[in-house]
Amino acid sequence: MNSAIRILLADDDEYDSLLTRRALTPSVTESDIITVTDGLQVLDFLYRRRQFVDQPSLQPSFVLLDLKMPLLDGFEVLTRTKSDSVLKVIPIIVLTSSRQPNDRERAYQLGANGYVVKTMDFEAYTESLRALSRFWLDINEVPPTCRGRIDR
Repeated sequence: MNSAIRILLADDDEYDSLLTRRALTPSVTESDIITVTDGLQVLDFLYRRRQFVDQPSLQPSFVLLDLKMPLLDGFEVLTRTKSDSVLKVIPIIVLTSSRQPNDRERAYQLGANGYVVKTMDFEAYTESLRALSRFWLDINEVPPTCRGRIDR
C-alpha cells in the first residue's frame, strides 16, 4: 500500500471503531486510517478545517460512514459531500448496523457508493471489510481529482 492512501472512518461508537480498525489493519497500516466521531468532523477533515487544518490535503481513498452520529448524521454528510463538485468523487461506503430498507434506499439516493451492515460475527465482518478495502484500494481506479489537493 502506498503511504498516501487513507481511509476516513466516521463512527461515534468507540468499540465499533476499534473492531473496524482491527479488521482493516492487515490490509493497511494504522496510520492510513483517520478516525472521526461525528459528521461535522467528517466535513472538517475533508475541507481541512478546525483541528484538521494542518493535515496534508490529499483526500482519502474512501470513507466508511456510520449513519447514526452526533452533530451531523451520515445522511447529512452524504447530502453535503455529494453536492460538492470536488468532494463528490470520493467513494463513501455506509457502514452501519441499520438493516432498515428506508435507510439503505435513502443512502443510495443521496449518493452512497456502498452500504455494508455491521455484523456480530467478527470473522464475517473482517472478511467483508478486507474485501471492501481490496476493492477500493487495489482494484478500483479513481479519477485523478479524487486524490487531488483541495484548496479551501
